[in-house]
Amino acid sequence: MFIEIDGVRYDIIVEKKNIKNMYLRVKEDLNIYVTCNTFTPDFLIKKFVNSNISYIKKALDKQEKRLEKKLDYYYFGNKIEIFKDEAFKTPYFEDNTLYVRNTSDIEKWYKKEIKRVFKERLDYIYNNYSRSIPYPSLTIRKMTSRWGVCNTKLKKVTLNSELVYKDIKCLDYVIVHELSHLIEANHSSRFWALVEENCPDYKKIRKEVQE
Repeated sequence: MFIEIDGVRYDIIVEKKNIKNMYLRVKEDLNIYVTCNTFTPDFLIKKFVNSNISYIKKALDKQEKRLEKKLDYYYFGNKIEIFKDEAFKTPYFEDNTLYVRNTSDIEKWYKKEIKRVFKERLDYIYNNYSRSIPYPSLTIRKMTSRWGVCNTKLKKVTLNSELVYKDIKCLDYVIVHELSHLIEANHSSRFWALVEENCPDYKKIRKEVQE
């Protein structure tokens, strides 16, 4: 579900719970989050969003100004510059410069790049992994306390989207770490031997990840 405001498309993220009222908020990712009752139909959700356009515009403006205050943007360890111009209908990245139409396009570009690069690195490392392991499903989300998680029963790897700001070798290390859990579920000496087998410099990189 999405809504277009002043020519810009914004995603509507719906969370249904056992509540009576409907709530709306705009987060830093510039998506519109709606919390409502489990049985609320989509047309009522869309109607609720449309009735709050004035509030949404103010909230988006506030979040965009907050984003603009971020002095530095990084893309896999490299500092990048942001160049904004109405001429750029779609984000364009070249020579460590991201060309966008507006601030909301920055986060949208990051989302697409995270999805693309994380999948590419998972596939590469999986195909070059030293042992035979099942191919895991991939989930990417922002996490506050972990860089990665492996659900060994479901064969599912979850990666922290914040790794996009770290050097690419940090992402690779976390992927190796989680794939190794598909063989050794704990952090035994056998587990770390597997990690080292596939990422010889893991001790050094691990410190970089934790910084």
